[in-house]
Amino acid sequence: MSTLIVVNNPAKWPLDIPGVRVVSAKSYLTEPEFAQAAGAKVFNLCRHYAYQSMGYYVSLLAEARGQRPMPDIATIMNLRSLSMPRGMAADVEEEIQKSLAPLKSNEFTLSIYFGRNMANRYERLALTLFNLFPAPFLRAAFKREESGWVMAGIGTISLGEVPDSHKPFIVQSATEYLQRKRLHKPRRSKSRYELAILFDAEEKHSPSCPRAIKRFSDACWDLGINTELIDRNDYGRLAEFDALFIRQTTAVNHHTYRFARRAQNLGLVVMDDPRSILRCTNKVYLAELLQRNNLPGPRTLIVHEDNIDEVARVLGLPCVLKRPDGAFSQGVMKAADESELRRTIEAMLQDSDLLIAQEFVPTEFDWRVGVLDKRALYVCRYHMARQHWQIAKHEEGTTRFGRTETLAVEEAPADVVKVAVKAANLIGDGLYGVDVKVVGDEPYIIEINDNPNLDAGTEDAVLKEDLWRRLAGTFLRRIEAARVGLGNP
Repeated sequence: MSTLIVVNNPAKWPLDIPGVRVVSAKSYLTEPEFAQAAGAKVFNLCRHYAYQSMGYYVSLLAEARGQRPMPDIATIMNLRSLSMPRGMAADVEEEIQKSLAPLKSNEFTLSIYFGRNMANRYERLALTLFNLFPAPFLRAAFKREESGWVMAGIGTISLGEVPDSHKPFIVQSATEYLQRKRLHKPRRSKSRYELAILFDAEEKHSPSCPRAIKRFSDACWDLGINTELIDRNDYGRLAEFDALFIRQTTAVNHHTYRFARRAQNLGLVVMDDPRSILRCTNKVYLAELLQRNNLPGPRTLIVHEDNIDEVARVLGLPCVLKRPDGAFSQGVMKAADESELRRTIEAMLQDSDLLIAQEFVPTEFDWRVGVLDKRALYVCRYHMARQHWQIAKHEEGTTRFGRTETLAVEEAPADVVKVAVKAANLIGDGLYGVDVKVVGDEPYIIEINDNPNLDAGTEDAVLKEDLWRRLAGTFLRRIEAARVGLGNP
C-alpha cells in the first residue's frame, strides 16, 4: 500500500496506472487500514479541495498520518492565493516570457499532468509551475498584456475535466513519475524511509564527490533508508520523502535555501536546515555571533561606508576583506596597502551594505573540525595552496587546492576540537565544518560552514565507512523521532 490514488468514486476511474491502488475518499478517511499506512504516497485526485471538503480532509489527514499527500495542505492554500516564494516568482516570470513568446494569440491555457505537458516546448514551464504548486493535475491560464504575458490563474482540475485524448499521456506521465530511478535498485521488499539527496555532479566546487554520495547511500540502505538523487527541478516532489540531505553549495538567495525551507515546512528531517544556511552563509552574522559569545578569533571589524578609514588603523595592513556570502575562498581578498584597501572595500560595498575585515593571520594550514549532532566527527588539516595564502587559489577559470591530512579526533589538539564544537553548537545540531587557525598557542575561529566538504578518501580517511554510518544513523534517529511525534513510531 505504498502508493494510493484517492478519488471520489473509484468506479468512474478509467485509468490503469501500474503499482498504485485506487480508493475512494470516504474509504481513505474512515477505514483503519489507511490510517496505519505511515509513509504511503497519497495522490489526492478528488474533485474539489475547498475548505472542509472531502478533498481537503484527504490531504489534511494524510499529513497527520505521516503520509505524503499531493497536493498537501500548503499547496492547496497557495493555489487559492497564488502565493509563491519571491525567488521562485522571478524564475516563473522568466520562464513564462520565454515559453510563450512565439504565440500569436492573446490567451493561452496550459494543462500540467504530474509536472509535464503534452507539447515538448512547454515542458520547462510545466515543470516550473508544478514545482511551485505540486498537484497531480493543474491547469494554468495566461493572457498577454502590454508588458508581456502574465499568469491569470492556476488551479487543480479533476479527471472529468481532462480531454479523453490526454488520458494516455496521463498514464505515461504518472507511470514515469512513480518509477523515477533511485540510487539503489530494490534489494528488499520494502525500505522503511525515503531520503532525498540534492546533488549536482556538474557543480564546480561540489561539497561531495559522486563516490562520497555512493558511500553515504550504501550506509543509508543498510539502515533501511532508500536514497534518491534529486536536482533543482524536483522541488515539487519533496513531499514524497522523509528527509532531505543538501549536497550542493548553499546560499540564501538560491534554490538550496528554498528546498530547505519547503522540506522543513513539510516536516522532513533536513540537513542543512534553513536556519543553519541563513546563519552560516553570512559572515557578518558569524562575526557578531562569535564576538558576543567571546570565542577567540582574529581582530575583526564590520565595515560600512562610514568606517572605511578605521580599517587600517584597527587591523593593520595587510588585512583580509570578506564578502558576507563568499564560499570556497571566493569573495575573500587581501589588501596590502591603503589604496588597495579602499578600492577593494568600495567595490565590495556595491553588492552589500556591510562586509567583514579581519587582521591577516598567516598559517601553513587551517584546521577543519567536522561537527555532527553537537559532537566532533572528523578533523582535517587543510594546507594552503602552493605559493598562496588560502587553501584554494582561483586563477583563469581553474582552482588549485592545498593538500589535506585527516586525523582521528582524539589525535587532534584538544583545544582546537573543543572550541570548534562550542562554535558549531551556537548554530544548531546539524552538520558543520569549523575552520580554526592556531596562532601561538591559541586557536582562532575563522568560519563556521553549514555545508562542509565530505569527500571519499579525504574527510572519511580515518573513520572510513563508520563516518557514513554515523551520518546515516543521525538521519535515522531523527526520522524515527519525527514519526513518533506524528503518532507513527
